[in-house]
Amino acid sequence: MSDTSAPSVNRELGVALRRWARHGVGVVRVLERHGFGTVESGQLLAASSAGETAGGVYLGALDTVAVPLAHAALAGPGARRADVAEAPAVAAGLACAGGATLLGHPLPSALAEALGAALADGQPAMLASTADGARQLVLTGPELAEGHGSLGADADRAVAEVAVRLLRHGATVTERITEGELDVLLDLWVPVPTVLVVGRGAIGDALLAQAALLGWAGAQITELDAARAAVATFTEADVLVLLDHAGTFDAVLVDGIARGRGFLGALGSRRTQAARRSRLTAAGLSEDELARLHAPVGLDLGARTPAETAVSIVAEVIAARGGRGGTALAGNDGRIGA
Repeated sequence: MSDTSAPSVNRELGVALRRWARHGVGVVRVLERHGFGTVESGQLLAASSAGETAGGVYLGALDTVAVPLAHAALAGPGARRADVAEAPAVAAGLACAGGATLLGHPLPSALAEALGAALADGQPAMLASTADGARQLVLTGPELAEGHGSLGADADRAVAEVAVRLLRHGATVTERITEGELDVLLDLWVPVPTVLVVGRGAIGDALLAQAALLGWAGAQITELDAARAAVATFTEADVLVLLDHAGTFDAVLVDGIARGRGFLGALGSRRTQAARRSRLTAAGLSEDELARLHAPVGLDLGARTPAETAVSIVAEVIAARGGRGGTALAGNDGRIGA
């Protein structure tokens, strides 16, 4: 069973949900877990009334429990505990042993259609349910403003607020929240980032290679008009890295800040950054607006080569998407991973 974190698998899962929606879908999600090492959020296994499955949880290591639960979920909600020892977990591709409580529940036709369409089209989508699986809500669209199903009016409003907040981080996430007397499980899927490199050079080439290694899309543009057009379509997940130091390319940053979406970074020495900042201030940008710009872009890793610089840049992007400061794990008492 493939990991549902892969973009192509999410699209295939979306297509399957749309195809099966009319006749009923059962889904399995992760209610809680421990162990396994770093794993992707948004794990989802779906089953059709014809006995087919799509997606998966934890690289198939829990299939002996998850697959029957997905099929049983067509008839009604339920939860099962699944544990995996070290050897089979590592054989499946996980880092270590672990366990999870899996929630299975039906996904009504309209919700399966909406969620499937969003995943298939690469749009943000959230599936929320009560922790017992009895009620579900699907939010879709660029701002997650389109609702399907309901957890109850008050809960729907609270979940929608949480959804927008999580979307701003630009990363797929699984969370549990309490709203009133409701225990709610949320799975948010955010489209994979597209890294837009504006300008040329060894760092740009290394950055595109690093993005590809992460499974992110990448594009390189050298013309001002094309760069501005690309930034005009930015989503929260997208990343701009400006390599060109020419003042004419300030317009790309101005556009990006006005758009208010995505990660905006610019390369350059301290002198280059100071000159750019002076020009942007003269162009009318406020201090609050300039604070959205990551310049010089990248975490302080002591990078020396183009490849190391690319790592520092994507590291800052990952930290920003996860709401983290980029500190060493050894100096942090918090949970390791998302």
